[in-house]
Amino acid sequence: MKKFLALALVVPLLISCSSKKDDAYNEAFVKDTNGFDILMGQFAHNIENIWGIKEVLIAGPKDYVKYTDQYLTRSHINFDEGTITIETIAGTEPAAHLRQAIINTLLMGDDPGSIDLYSDANDVVISKEPFLYGQVVDNTGQPIRWEGRASKFADYLLQTRMKSRSTGLKIVYSVTINLVPNHLDKRAHKYLGMVRKASKKYGVDESLILAIMQTESSFNPYAVSHADALGLMQVVQHSAGVDVFKSQGKWGKPSRSFLFDPESNIDTGTAYLAILQESYLGGIDNPTSRRYAVITAYNGGAGSVLRVFNNDKNRAFSIINSMTPGDVYQVLTTRHPSAESRHYLYKVNTAQKSYRRR
Repeated sequence: MKKFLALALVVPLLISCSSKKDDAYNEAFVKDTNGFDILMGQFAHNIENIWGIKEVLIAGPKDYVKYTDQYLTRSHINFDEGTITIETIAGTEPAAHLRQAIINTLLMGDDPGSIDLYSDANDVVISKEPFLYGQVVDNTGQPIRWEGRASKFADYLLQTRMKSRSTGLKIVYSVTINLVPNHLDKRAHKYLGMVRKASKKYGVDESLILAIMQTESSFNPYAVSHADALGLMQVVQHSAGVDVFKSQGKWGKPSRSFLFDPESNIDTGTAYLAILQESYLGGIDNPTSRRYAVITAYNGGAGSVLRVFNNDKNRAFSIINSMTPGDVYQVLTTRHPSAESRHYLYKVNTAQKSYRRR
């Protein structure tokens, strides 16, 4: 989980647009990103004022972080490490603040659009179908579905696992809960039907969709990023979202609520993979080489993939088509200008192999 001392997003803009339509698109793009920068900056400032500069935690692709109680209490689910940490700096009755946050977190639903991760609103609603059901068990080894069991488990945790630490300015009281060992598979299983539907609809391999989801969000439907990528497949409204809508004959971009809906997010992310596969990178003949290019492009864009080989698109396709898939993989994982994109191809390709074996 990153600790943000400042939030400064650098957004590359295409400034050589000739048409009014492109100008309008870029103006909207700047407006979107600037507005998000302001929101994030204000949110981080609120946290810093209350918790201190070294204690700023913000939700990310693989970290659910929700503040309540006027920013005094927070719940943090680290989906990579498989831990839930509930913390409070409430000066009076800290155990009561922790207890309610534990219950709310264990029983929250799986509708990411209903929870504002960028505020301290008490908008976490207890659900009859908890998102974490089966991913965490109580002290008796039972999964937690109902409020009674969650309340008893919260009391047990407060009696046996509550800890405190000093930040120098405040005392932080906390409880940590471990998810079950196979929590990743349990989350993935929730979305298999949606993945199969999108795979069939767009002609994209199921294992690739699952590998992208694992790498992007660790199957966290609440996933957000500093670049305002949203949901399970981390779709950005004003880039991939616009491309997908345009390919479907729609104007504009998908809404945040649309992309936070798991089925819509998987459909949109898979549609974008199909665009990369069939259109932007369709000039690559070998399916394995094309898959490597598509994976890298999902992270860093199709243009950056082709420019690794040549600045001229047609020449780049020709060079790629003269290479073996192994050589294409080697080039993309060693010569792509973005270290993130180089490592992304390795991570997704490794994850995809594990899903192909199932």
